[in-house]
Amino acid sequence: MRDPHPSLRPLAAGAVSTALLAGAALGPAHVAHAAPPPSAPAASPAAVPGATAAVSASSGVRFVDIPGDGGTVLKANVVTPEGAGPGAVHPVVVLPTSWAVPQIEYLAQAKKLADTGYVVVSYNSRGFWQSGGEIEVGGPEDIADASRVIDWTLENTPSDPDKVGMAGVSYGAGISLLAAAHDKRVKAVAALSGWGDLVGSIYSGRTQHVQAAALLGGAGALTGRPSAELRRVLKDFLASNLDQEDEMVAWGAKRSPVTYLDRINAHGTAVFLANAWGDTIFPPNGYAAFYEKLKGPKRLEFRPGDHATAEVTGLLGLPNDTWSHTRRWFDRHLKGERNGIDQEQPVQLMSRSTGGYEGYPDWKSVGAVQREMELGGTHTVRANVDSGANGGTVLLSNALDQFLKLPPTASIPLLPRRYAAVWQSPRSERPQRVRGTAKLHTTVTGTKESGTLVAYLYDVGPLGLGKLVSSAPYTFHGKTPGEPFAVDLELFSTAYDVPAGHRLALVVDTVDPLYVEHNPTGAQLTFSSPRTDPSYVSIPLREQ
Repeated sequence: MRDPHPSLRPLAAGAVSTALLAGAALGPAHVAHAAPPPSAPAASPAAVPGATAAVSASSGVRFVDIPGDGGTVLKANVVTPEGAGPGAVHPVVVLPTSWAVPQIEYLAQAKKLADTGYVVVSYNSRGFWQSGGEIEVGGPEDIADASRVIDWTLENTPSDPDKVGMAGVSYGAGISLLAAAHDKRVKAVAALSGWGDLVGSIYSGRTQHVQAAALLGGAGALTGRPSAELRRVLKDFLASNLDQEDEMVAWGAKRSPVTYLDRINAHGTAVFLANAWGDTIFPPNGYAAFYEKLKGPKRLEFRPGDHATAEVTGLLGLPNDTWSHTRRWFDRHLKGERNGIDQEQPVQLMSRSTGGYEGYPDWKSVGAVQREMELGGTHTVRANVDSGANGGTVLLSNALDQFLKLPPTASIPLLPRRYAAVWQSPRSERPQRVRGTAKLHTTVTGTKESGTLVAYLYDVGPLGLGKLVSSAPYTFHGKTPGEPFAVDLELFSTAYDVPAGHRLALVVDTVDPLYVEHNPTGAQLTFSSPRTDPSYVSIPLREQ
C-alpha cells in the first residue's frame, strides 16, 4: 500500500495558511498578539495565572491564560461589552478554535457579539500553538477544558451563569457539541462545519478519506503537538491496518457527539448545525442524520462550498449568512429575543446552482420524490486505474464550485469503459432539482476478496461534459472471489439543479485521489442487475 501522507504535506501547509488569513485580515494590532508556532517554547501546564493584563483597553479585548483540565494553560482572549454598568451581567459565548488555527480566529465575530451585549471568550484548543497539552481530538481532556473555560468565565467576567452558549468552526464545532453533552450549563450551540459521527465522516463506506486525514494530520503536526494516541491511530488509518479497525472505531465513537445524543436531548440544548454540501472532511450526510435525532430546539443549514469555506468570509469580518444566523440563534435562545428564527422552516438549504434558500420542515421532507434510474446490463471494469472521473481535491474543488460554479468535470463519452462503468438516463425535458441523498443499489462480483469502488452522479450537457453532482466511496473485505453480493451506498447529500435537456449519468470506477483504494493488483469488478434484484440509483427530487 502506498503511503500517501508525505505527498500531501504541502496540502496541509496550504490549509493552515488559508486558515490564518482570517487572523491576518484583522490587522497588525491583533496579529501581534497571536501565539507563535509550536517551535517556540510552549506554556507550562503548571501553575496558571488567572489572567494576563489587558492589551487594548479601547478594543475591549484581553488576552488571558485560562487553566484547563489538570491546570493546562489555554491561551485565550476575552471580549466584553463596552460601557457595562456595575453589577450588570451578560450572556456568554465560548468559542474553541478550529484545528491548527491560533486564538485570534474569532476576533471579528467576537467583536460583533460583544457589540450586541455578549461576553465572548475564545481559547486555543489544547495541543495547538501556545496552549499546553497535546492534541486529543475532542477527547475527555478537551471536554473538560471547555467546562474549565466556562468556570473561569463565570468567575472573571460579568457573565450570566444561566445564559451560556458555545460555538465554533470545524474542530471548535465538534468540541462545542461534545461539551454541551457533558455540561448542562451550555444552553445553546452553533456548530459550523463540524461532525456528528467522526468515524462516519472520514471513514464513510469503510473507505479512508486519505486526503482529509493526511491534511488534518499534517496541519496538526505543523501547528501543534499530536498525542501518542493520535499518532498511532492516524498511522494505522493511513496504512490500512485493519487489525486495529475496532480500536479506531471505538476511539472515534468516544469523540462523536452522536454517541452522547441522549445527553444533549436530556439537557434540551438548542442546537444550530451548518455545513457545506461539498465538505471533503465532514460530509453533510453526518449532520443530516444527527439533526434528525435531536429532540430540542434545532436548525440545519447547508450551503455550497467545502470545509469551512462557508464561514471564512465571516472570520474576515465581512457579511456572512452563517455567522449572522448564529447571532440570531443565540439572541433567541440566550437572550430570549423573539426574532423569528424559531418560526422559520428549521431546515434551510442553499442550492449550488441558484444560490437561493429553500425551507423544509425536516430533513426527510428534502427530496421527498424519489426517481429510480435503472442500471441495466453487465459491466466489468479493471481496477487500479483512475478513469478520469473523480471527486477533485480536498478544499479546492468544491470551493471553486462555491465561488465560480466550477465543480469537478469529466467528459462522459471519453471515459474509458475498460476502467469505468457508465449508465445514462434519457434527456429530461424539464429541469430536475436534485435535493438530498441519492442512493445506489447494485450487485458486485469481484475477482479478489477486497476492493474499492467509487460512484459518481453527473449532470451531462449536450456535448457530453459531465458536472459532478455527488459521489461516494465503498470498500469491501472478506468477500468470496467470483461470488456476487449486493451493495447499498448513500452518495453525499446535495442540492443541484439539472437543466432541461441534460442527462444524468452514473459512473463507477475504482480509484479516486480523495480515498485509499483496496483493489489488489489485477483485480476486476463486475456490476450486474439480476432480474430478482435489479440495480438502480434513486435520485431525490424536489417537485417543480
